[in-house]
Amino acid sequence: MEASNDIEKKYKKWIIILSIAIPLVVAVLFGVKIPDAKPLTFLPPIYATINGITAVLLVAAVIAIKNKKVKLHEVLMKTCIGLSVLFLGMYVAYHMTSESTKFDGEGFIRYVYFFILITHIILSIAIIPLVLITYVKALAKRFDKHKKIAKITFPIWLYVAVTGVIVYLMIKDAMDAANAML
Repeated sequence: MEASNDIEKKYKKWIIILSIAIPLVVAVLFGVKIPDAKPLTFLPPIYATINGITAVLLVAAVIAIKNKKVKLHEVLMKTCIGLSVLFLGMYVAYHMTSESTKFDGEGFIRYVYFFILITHIILSIAIIPLVLITYVKALAKRFDKHKKIAKITFPIWLYVAVTGVIVYLMIKDAMDAANAML
């Protein structure tokens, strides 16, 4: 039990630092444009696909653990974390080289889009500490606590992954039109 507490203490400050730094750095970099950079307009379908794969792997990881396939669950969860980091890098690179695409839908669908987008953004910030805390609980072998927080983390992370794909699909036509003009 003592080693578990040491692991949790060791990572607590990193969880706090990363949970604050990642959204702040993304927000700052979102406003930075690399002058004369070739727009990385090929990235959105790639990172939307990464979101989709993450969603599928999250579900597979839950199925694995329910079937007591602990090692498979661990590998799938580490893969999901890695995919999320990869997504974040691509997302920031795209926005540093390209103008944001505006949603051009009208009427009721516009409200649906902005609801999905706003909840996606808010929950994508909230998921950072939840994933990190959940992961550290597993590292510390505090599986009772890990399971408890995972029940909160999983549906939020799944929502963020799925809505990332939905947002992409909803603005895809506008992206295609902008790319055709390049």
